[in-house]
Amino acid sequence: MEDVALRGCVGVLLASLIAGWSFRRNSLNLSGAFAGFMVMATSITASYRFGALLLVFFFTSSKLTKRGADKKREIDAHYKEGGQRDWLQVLINSSLATALALGVAFLTDWNDSCLDSEKAPLVTCLIGGILGHYACCNGDTWSSEIGVLSSSQPRLITTFKHAPRGTNGGVTVSGLVAAAAGGAVIGLTFVMAGLFTASCEGRLASRQLLAFPIGAFAGLFGSVIDSLLGATVQYSGFCAVRKKVVGKPGPTVKKISGQNILSNNGVNFVSVLLTTLGTSVVCLYLF
Repeated sequence: MEDVALRGCVGVLLASLIAGWSFRRNSLNLSGAFAGFMVMATSITASYRFGALLLVFFFTSSKLTKRGADKKREIDAHYKEGGQRDWLQVLINSSLATALALGVAFLTDWNDSCLDSEKAPLVTCLIGGILGHYACCNGDTWSSEIGVLSSSQPRLITTFKHAPRGTNGGVTVSGLVAAAAGGAVIGLTFVMAGLFTASCEGRLASRQLLAFPIGAFAGLFGSVIDSLLGATVQYSGFCAVRKKVVGKPGPTVKKISGQNILSNNGVNFVSVLLTTLGTSVVCLYLF
């Protein structure tokens, strides 16, 4: 239990520093910084590897969010300087994985574990879910932040017709490539961190490398699911007054696509949930 106590101390220290830094940089608002501190400290305490996945997702996504700020300000009707994610956005992108991380910790006596469905099928499912969760979140964020800056006109994923920039469900080639790349980075982080936190030997050790392509697939899969939901159950319309795509109908808004059923947060949660479940099953069969 000494290792757990040490990880807890490291987690609280790192989470405090990063949450404070993120708040000052406008990456998180006050509620987001508090929620971020909680999930970050918990994830690192559960496993350094799970903490690494969260940190790579947070730092790379925050960096891309601030890229092309002037152009995004012109397109996004809800643009916030620096991103300023709140507690709900933080929890949608991390709470499920944090819960799974705690489940793994309890089942493994707070030790990291290899992906091995023969010896530990439930643990493998849970770890696979964590991998898929962060790969989805990172891939979708990379896709959105890079895709909106693409020189090519987005196409609605359901009809492949051109759509205004900022339309929910609009995709570009660069955005889809970015989604796979974002997921691959999470997969690579998972493999590299596992070299230090989990004891895998022989063929089992080499099979852990499959986490890299699984991460890439999960990033792309999650982004596609997010786009399909965005194009169908999330409203997009063009406001003649603001000259921007908006997410709610109104007298000056001309509908582009989707029904006003789910908000952006709702779409993100469903896509993360489906990807998490999908990668859990994939890992159970591949490992």
